[in-house]
Amino acid sequence: MKNLKQRLLNGETLNGCWLNLGSAVTAEIVGLSGFDWVLIDLEHGAGSESTTLSQIQAIEHTSTGVIVRAESTEPQRIHRVLDMGAEGVMCPKVRNAEEALKVVKGLHYPPFGNRGVAKMVRATQFGLNFNDYYAKSREQILGIVQIETTEVLNHLDEVAAIDGVDVLFIGPADLSMELGIFGQFDHPTFVEALNKIVAAAKKANKAVGILFFNPDDYQRYHDLGIRFLACGADATFVAEGARTMAGKMSKFRNQ
Repeated sequence: MKNLKQRLLNGETLNGCWLNLGSAVTAEIVGLSGFDWVLIDLEHGAGSESTTLSQIQAIEHTSTGVIVRAESTEPQRIHRVLDMGAEGVMCPKVRNAEEALKVVKGLHYPPFGNRGVAKMVRATQFGLNFNDYYAKSREQILGIVQIETTEVLNHLDEVAAIDGVDVLFIGPADLSMELGIFGQFDHPTFVEALNKIVAAAKKANKAVGILFFNPDDYQRYHDLGIRFLACGADATFVAEGARTMAGKMSKFRNQ
């Protein structure tokens, strides 16, 4: 593991991006690019659990940590990607403390959770180091809940207080949509929600994360105290690079 959880606890700012193409090749390219972490997106990405393993393997030899966004808070979805070797799991649309606790229970073995025990999995080097993995997993596995519903805004202190919820991760598109101000990230209502989330996390000594779409917004969110920052995705990088090159070639052709 790349010690993402400990680095956050130490106050570091960690930069990341999304992986949504389901490709081990682009995962490896991004992993070699200098990000602290990447997130394999099983909620909206083109890949599935069957492509997740190869992506995790492709990133293993890089310095980048791997998070997986599960499709839901169902324990089986969480257990499966952890067994593959994910360093942390993000769950979408967590609405209250009960759902947040369900996520945490899925992350950890008994007595702290309900994660099923299987020694012959990749996370334990197929049984070679289960005892060591078990002993360290609680302090190393990163638990991330997404704050992207209006309901959870009324339960932030309860969610942030749960041991094992390490990051309150803001989903700006969904949250702004629920607030009735889709894409208006400077709107006073959205800014008020941001400040409320950051305050709850600070009170509980937890980290805050966010995905943003313009790298020029980095400083704005960092100044708010957000330390788990994501911008861009492998699909975005490919699309923008392809469009830029096609545009340049068209320009030369038409001269």
